[in-house]
Amino acid sequence: MKRKLILINPVNPVRTGLTVNKSSRFPPLGLGIVAALTPPSWDVTLLDETWEPFRYQEADLVGITAFTATAPRAYEIARQYRSKGVPVVIGGIHASMCAEEASQFADCVVKGEAETVWPTIIADFEAGRLKTGYCGDRVDLAGNPRPRHDLFNHGYMFASVQTSRGCPMDCSFCSVTAFNGRRYRRRPVREVLDELSLISQKMVFFVDDNIIGYGEEARDSALDLFRGMVERKLDKWWFCQASLNFADDEKILAWAARAGCKMVFLGLESEDEDDLAEINKQLNLKRQVSAYSGAFQRIHKAGIAVLGAFIFGMDGDTPDKLKSRAQYMIRSEVDVMQVTHLTPLPGTRLFDKLRKEGRIIYGDFPRDWSRYDMTQVVHRPAKMSPAELSAYILRCNRDLYCWPVILEKACRTLITTHNPLAVMFALQSNVNYRNVGRGQLKQQKQRIIA
Repeated sequence: MKRKLILINPVNPVRTGLTVNKSSRFPPLGLGIVAALTPPSWDVTLLDETWEPFRYQEADLVGITAFTATAPRAYEIARQYRSKGVPVVIGGIHASMCAEEASQFADCVVKGEAETVWPTIIADFEAGRLKTGYCGDRVDLAGNPRPRHDLFNHGYMFASVQTSRGCPMDCSFCSVTAFNGRRYRRRPVREVLDELSLISQKMVFFVDDNIIGYGEEARDSALDLFRGMVERKLDKWWFCQASLNFADDEKILAWAARAGCKMVFLGLESEDEDDLAEINKQLNLKRQVSAYSGAFQRIHKAGIAVLGAFIFGMDGDTPDKLKSRAQYMIRSEVDVMQVTHLTPLPGTRLFDKLRKEGRIIYGDFPRDWSRYDMTQVVHRPAKMSPAELSAYILRCNRDLYCWPVILEKACRTLITTHNPLAVMFALQSNVNYRNVGRGQLKQQKQRIIA
């Protein structure tokens, strides 16, 4: 009789944040990888709270992943299993950054990437010698098992695919470098194409922080991927994340578009170079804000929409600067406007700095981690009170996501890209962010009433 492994993807029950829209939620790829690493002698079940609340099921072993905002919920579920004598393993980016905290709620904490340690964890469990902690290495990505996409709920609109890990950039607010390292590692193109060929969904999200990477070797690999998607006639519609260097190479843009790219997420953060220096956004600084427009135009020429991500709440921010940033977002050629609060996530230099300076507002951990979803002010800014910052962000959201602005953006996207599908991606994304803003306003009103 097979042993049973239950893998759990918890959802923050307190705040919806950026996940308020089901169309912008993505499968828990890490759990799909863990499932693929599990021997066939085990029966694997995935419980995903994205679709329905957790209900206890019998298991021999439980594996839970969590982002920072979902960590309290992960601990709550872990407590239920441990109370019945079922061992719990917790991993993911939050547990990797807060291993000591996570160890209070789990029998075993996994730090880092799972590929090098999960087979050992299973073997140790079967032998009755499960350790309290394991640390995964950052290894070459060739030859790793494909994620178990068959376990993901069919309600996800987008499949998630990873082609690389690691980022050489060192932005102060980002925990990617601490988790995946600064060395950029790519999966072999053939393995990515083979995975894509087995995915039934029409729409795909490439989860890489920068799909084309940095340097000639990474660029050539990305080009091979895009060509391979065309040659295999995979016929996918997809979007991705990238840095501004995505716009540097017309050949890359042309093949990305032919391969089905409809939209690219660019972490612009700010239109102010002092702000970029504050958060160590070096690539954007080197290219200068004045070069943004040219990059957008080259991407549009290829028929691809631009999602521009901006951060509100940096130390240099004032009410006037926030108004200016919102107006820049409206007037600029970005097709989609994303607003997130500057959020000090554990493992980042930003978190260490603000905690040292006593500027963390919500520090009752782990309970307060649920607030760290990038849609709430959780620190004291330098030039505004937290309440003032929150109020101005809500005011900017009303300006950004009013229907006249959203519809005008959609018209511009059609004019600049000549691609109705890019318009569809951009319009739906702006509507999603409108819903996020409305959710923030609703939660603020509920806090006032309470």
